[in-house]
Amino acid sequence: MQEKYLPADVEKAAQDHWRAIDAYKTVEHAKDKNGRDKKKFYACSMLPYPSGKLHMGHVRNYTINDMLTRFLRMNGYNVLMPMGWDAFGLPAENAALKNKVPPAQWTYDNIAYMKKQMQAMGLAIDWSREVATCDPSYYKWNQWLFLKMLKKGIAYRKTQIVNWDPVDQTVLANEQVIDGRGWRTGALVEKREIPGYYLKITDYAEELLDCVANKLPGWPERVRLMQENWIGKSEGVRFAFSHDIKDGEGKLIQEGKMFVFTTRADTIMGVTFCAVAPEHPLATHAAASNPKLAAFIEECKKGGTTEAELALREKEGMPTGLFVTHPLTGAQVEVWVGNYVLMSYGDGAVMGVPAHDERDFAFAKKYNLPIKQVIAVEGESYSTDAWQEWYGDKQRGVTVNSGAYDGLSYKAAVDKIAADLAVKGNGEKKTTWRLRDWGISRQRYWGTPIPIIHCDDCGSVPVPEKDLPVVLPQDCVPDGTGNPLNKREDFLKVDCPCCGKPARRETDTMDTFVDSSWYFMRYCDPTNNEKMVAGGTDYWMPMDQYIGGIEHAILHLLYARFWTKVMRDLALVKIDEPFVNLLTQGMVLKGAFFHKPADAGKNYYWEHEVDVITNEHGQIVGGKLKKDGTPLEYEMTTMSKSKNNGVDPQELIDQYGADTARLFVMFASPPEQTLEWNDAGVEGAHRFLRRVWTYAHAQSVRIAAAGALDASALNEQQKALRREVYKILQQAEHDYKRLQYNTVVSACMKMLNTLEDAKLDDSGAAVASEALSIFLRLLSPVAPHITSVLWNELGFAKVHGDILDAPWPQVDAGALEQAEIELVVQVNGKLRGSVKVPKAADKAAIEAAALANENVKKFVEGTPKKVIIVPGKLVNIVA
Repeated sequence: MQEKYLPADVEKAAQDHWRAIDAYKTVEHAKDKNGRDKKKFYACSMLPYPSGKLHMGHVRNYTINDMLTRFLRMNGYNVLMPMGWDAFGLPAENAALKNKVPPAQWTYDNIAYMKKQMQAMGLAIDWSREVATCDPSYYKWNQWLFLKMLKKGIAYRKTQIVNWDPVDQTVLANEQVIDGRGWRTGALVEKREIPGYYLKITDYAEELLDCVANKLPGWPERVRLMQENWIGKSEGVRFAFSHDIKDGEGKLIQEGKMFVFTTRADTIMGVTFCAVAPEHPLATHAAASNPKLAAFIEECKKGGTTEAELALREKEGMPTGLFVTHPLTGAQVEVWVGNYVLMSYGDGAVMGVPAHDERDFAFAKKYNLPIKQVIAVEGESYSTDAWQEWYGDKQRGVTVNSGAYDGLSYKAAVDKIAADLAVKGNGEKKTTWRLRDWGISRQRYWGTPIPIIHCDDCGSVPVPEKDLPVVLPQDCVPDGTGNPLNKREDFLKVDCPCCGKPARRETDTMDTFVDSSWYFMRYCDPTNNEKMVAGGTDYWMPMDQYIGGIEHAILHLLYARFWTKVMRDLALVKIDEPFVNLLTQGMVLKGAFFHKPADAGKNYYWEHEVDVITNEHGQIVGGKLKKDGTPLEYEMTTMSKSKNNGVDPQELIDQYGADTARLFVMFASPPEQTLEWNDAGVEGAHRFLRRVWTYAHAQSVRIAAAGALDASALNEQQKALRREVYKILQQAEHDYKRLQYNTVVSACMKMLNTLEDAKLDDSGAAVASEALSIFLRLLSPVAPHITSVLWNELGFAKVHGDILDAPWPQVDAGALEQAEIELVVQVNGKLRGSVKVPKAADKAAIEAAALANENVKKFVEGTPKKVIIVPGKLVNIVA
């Protein structure tokens, strides 16, 4: 056994060994040594986008998964830890545009490099199950299931509003629109309506919501809440404001009714205006004769159209000059166009009740619109000077200034108003959903081709199942002038499957969320060419533990849940929910230096470019740019290449070894919390592993000569060591089970300290051997390379087998027994000493020992008033 710890040599030896025995190949229905089925456990990290290099967030995510996998494997489980690549998407097209190479080449080169990095980390991945979503053998099944959905009516075609760059002649994602202009050309973006395919996720809204409450107990509460809010069930009243506004042909627009939906029908008597979306028919009609309004509407259409984006936009509006009639009072209500109203939500119109809605309040104040109080709370005064939270409180208030509805509570008012509207044939109670059907059409090249053929005679025709997959050409190089598939006649030209006449393929591709909605099931049957999923999925699903970032807490998880339910309804799987437990790991943070010019954003600098300034406590508070002395600010922020504060995992592995990187990211913070990067902490992790090697090397001769352990023949020093080792093991096992890996690493450090401090002589060789074998198994999931090599070098493999499958050490209850116990002694509640007494000592003996303690005597004069004994813990003397 070599004397010095050389990480590169150690990690090469361990990985060579794992490859030689195909250590991480997983099979269904694996047996234990007694021929019984092992209990399965499926642990999976969210698959990465092959951007080129791993970042520390990846290292953290995969190490969490790897520790779980290794711990459960040692506890007799059949554990699956697969990996794949979310390989389609816009970044590959952007890189292709920049580098003038096909996205396929860029993607596969990145996959090869990132896979090499993962292997260097020593992850227990079953690479035989690897999938890449850009592989035709994978996306064939995207296409196949889409056609099944189309046949069942879950998929359908309708027009959609998109961002159109008139210079590049291409559709832009919302994030590519900056201040209303295309990110690349700077051209003013237009809104266009084009046909696209949608999936009826709304058909599953009720079940998706119910399952959040009843079938996801292993998910974080905040993620469940985010899912509930996104699905957004609202119970309220849908009613109409009538009008006599006619279009150019003399017909009533929308049959003379402008419908709105509200959850606050109790405030209906406080309506002072209505607002419609820029695309609403009334807005279009008004703009036809009002150039100023038409210009405003066009301005509204620039930029993003999502609810999240509109929420951040400053609320702006313009009157249409049109009026609608209040359904209960008959009053004329002015109609405005509001840039915050979504045409895709409800009916594209809202009632404005500025007295009791914060957004309406701000809008009314901005445009000097009337504000009428119709809800009052006893003991509170109302003012239009500033918004107060109680103004919108529906539970505490009663109606006022509402005529026949005065004095009613929220529910009573809603019920009565809904009933009155129903009598007039003008409204009804209704449940609405925030959730919208999932638009999957993307006017991009690098994605799953939508399997549709367009025929002049037959219309949109599904590709026959026997002709799947529709293969995406991999040699296209985007040039910024639209989807390159539109220029590929070899892809476009095809005969119609129905009539045989010349036709053209659909050139839209699928949203990449489709790829990530079921990849975890394909891991279970990765090479099955005949079925989308099969027996492997029946065995492994549902997934027992899913691990990923909080940024995927809404859409990815929601779409995966929906996709699973569709597969269930098509009799492909038997499960309702895909993920039993979910862990959302925290972000990795690191200090960053920046300068903030008056007319621009932040300019970030690498630490090596900076003279660092610290305070009297050694804490960084700022810096100066070395080249010109520019003063710089300092902040703790997300680790990122764009902020010049990223740490390359490969450099870390090359310098310190993968085990050091793993140990540090697990020790620095609990998995679900943010991790603050600390270079000194990395050094400390490396020093700890050197100590592990040094201790093991020092014990190697003694352990080689150790005989069988006879617990009855141990001296007190040896018993004390065993007791402390098993106490630490007991706590560490508890922390392993609750995925608190930072305290597991703390336990490893504490156990090493205990071993080093024990100073056993040769008579304790058997105890030292047992303790070191426990320690190596405890450390193995977090630092698998060093523990694997030491396990073999010290001969433990001959006794227990390979450390990968060595039985997890069981706590010896007998070792925890103590002949003597130590009790803390307090006098009048203050610590004054401690005493050791036989474990079986009675109350009188304990009391006598406490009162005999020399330090305690100083604080007790005569007979104490009372002596309180807490068994096994303390003695409290009341003097």
